[in-house]
Amino acid sequence: MVGKPVISRLLATAVVVLAGCASPVPRGTDEGGPVAACQQWLQQLDEQTDAHAVRDGGAARIDGMPFVRVDRLLASFRDEALQDAARWQAWGDRLMALDQAARWAEIRNLPRAAVDALGVVDREDLQARAKACGPLLWQALSADETARRRLRDAALVPDDYSVALRTLGLYPLSQWPFFSGVERELRQWQSRWMASPPADAPGWARYRPATGAAATVPWTPLPVDALGIPAPDADTARRLLQAYSPVVHIETPSDADQPGRLRWGEDPAPEVQTAQPLLYQRIAHTRYGDRVLLQLVYSLWFPERPARHGLDLLAGRVDAVVLRLTLDEGGRPLMLDSIHGCGCYHVFVPARSMDLRPPPAARIEWAFVPATLPELAPGQRLRVHLSASDHQLVGVAADEGGAAGTTYSLEHEDQLRSLPTADGGHRSAFGSHGIMPGTERGERVLFWPMGIESPGAMRQWGRHPTAFVGRRHFDEPRLLEQRFHWRQEAAAP
Repeated sequence: MVGKPVISRLLATAVVVLAGCASPVPRGTDEGGPVAACQQWLQQLDEQTDAHAVRDGGAARIDGMPFVRVDRLLASFRDEALQDAARWQAWGDRLMALDQAARWAEIRNLPRAAVDALGVVDREDLQARAKACGPLLWQALSADETARRRLRDAALVPDDYSVALRTLGLYPLSQWPFFSGVERELRQWQSRWMASPPADAPGWARYRPATGAAATVPWTPLPVDALGIPAPDADTARRLLQAYSPVVHIETPSDADQPGRLRWGEDPAPEVQTAQPLLYQRIAHTRYGDRVLLQLVYSLWFPERPARHGLDLLAGRVDAVVLRLTLDEGGRPLMLDSIHGCGCYHVFVPARSMDLRPPPAARIEWAFVPATLPELAPGQRLRVHLSASDHQLVGVAADEGGAAGTTYSLEHEDQLRSLPTADGGHRSAFGSHGIMPGTERGERVLFWPMGIESPGAMRQWGRHPTAFVGRRHFDEPRLLEQRFHWRQEAAAP
């Protein structure tokens, strides 16, 4: 979540930047002009960022364009962005917002000496200067058709599968025993899902939102930008995330099954403070035909995945479950899908109006669909069931409400990009490669031929490969459209 500098300080810094680099936006990028000065200054900021290993591992950077970053959703709008000025500017605003969010974390995580070396008063001034340069550089780029097309061509997100690892691992052959293992795991998961417990089952802990009423429909349509992307303001986004936040029912024989807040201690991995039940939240989007649908994302973090036996290759420090709820344009839940923090165990729970499409080829990880979403009465919340130790999603139900439970709070997931440290500084929960240090699993010794770096380790948003056989990422913008046919007439009121 990007902090807000004091308005007067932001304006003052912006004036200094623009005055020092000339006032009007030039048509060229001659040496000594404002564009060249901003490019040079951002390069210096990037040098300090990389020298101190605080590069954010989320949205992808674009070579030669240090004022924008791209994710998979925005990469899917590359061609549409060139169609008219309004879409181009909306695309640019979102590319710059991704950069600013990442730079907020990078700047916060820099040591004080690096801030001093950049010749600014403090981190707020550093953030303000970076923010002031973005629109200036965007205007210069937008005035050059060749530069616009170069950005369009470069705005891609590398996937998280390594061709080199798959080649070394003889993937065309090794994928078959891996796929058999995946099928066996899914059969076991399906049997556990069918045995999901009632809300009052003994040995299970109930967590419910601390504040806010549950969602009701009909609802007020959300504003959209020129790309058609729903664009709720910060207050509306917060209220939506509260209104749809689920009741979480967790089998809890040990402290390892209590969700909490991440922070840095002395261990190689972040600690999870279970005294403060917490779900991290974020807004995301998916594309279906010419529509862009809103997604509400919640993640729970646990202290560990404890070993079930002495050779448990899946055990390790810190575990997480990500729950993503896709809404139709009337605010009705259309899909719940979920992964673990490693990208593993991707499960789809569609509404009755969503029909699974057949896979395009045999023996690939296409979609595990153990059940459909329950119908929710006005004001009802969704309840999800998580098993002990491995934290599998094993059931979904409509919560009747009224039952006691521990309340949890909600915080923006961007907080994980800059956590407080014991020495008073800040550090991301993830490395520049998007992987959480100290969460490596023993399975990486066997699973590397599938081409995923450190399989089983916890990962940052935007860095979740979700299939060992085939290729699939959790944030692919047309993931649901590719796998499900939406009978939209069935969803009409």
